[in-house]
Amino acid sequence: SGRVQLLPPQNVTLLSKDFEMILTWAPGEGSPQDVTYTVRYKSQDHMDKWLEVPHCSNIPRTSCILTCVFSNIYVKVRAQVKAVSGRLQSPWAKSRFKDYYSEVELAPPVLILKVKENSIHVSASFPLPTCMEKLTWKYELNHWQAGSEDKKKYEDKFRRDSVTIDTTALRGNYCLSARSIYESIDLKYSEFSQPVCVPLNHKG
Repeated sequence: SGRVQLLPPQNVTLLSKDFEMILTWAPGEGSPQDVTYTVRYKSQDHMDKWLEVPHCSNIPRTSCILTCVFSNIYVKVRAQVKAVSGRLQSPWAKSRFKDYYSEVELAPPVLILKVKENSIHVSASFPLPTCMEKLTWKYELNHWQAGSEDKKKYEDKFRRDSVTIDTTALRGNYCLSARSIYESIDLKYSEFSQPVCVPLNHKG
């Protein structure tokens, strides 16, 4: 029988990164140019049925953002994707289960500095999806004199607020760097951000 087959997508993977949940995949072998993909998901609180993802139906790209799709972010989820071309449909290809909440990978925050005469005002920003605004979220800030290994840590972790560092007694180049901290079952840390260095109290 000369039945033409459409092979299912490959490497179907759920990523939980920076509080975005993203499904990625690769085209099946020999996929035609006009192939599109449709995504469904299920979570452990409704294991009996797969749910459609409206914005990932018949899409040409090979990824789908599932971030604010789930009603409950504290349960494991999995997704599946199929390829469609004309009248042909591939079998569904499934990802593994992923725990969005505890398996998230964090990125470092972006530091915004305002240097005044005797202080530095530091605020940090982190692009959180709207459905994640309520999560408990902190930053840890280090500052040190350029070239020195002696890093001072701001233990009072700050969230969306900012920190003001008194620089009256500081001379020379000072550097700042921060990491994101997230409290789920245990504490999770991002890498530290790239240091930002500023000259302080250079008179004249």
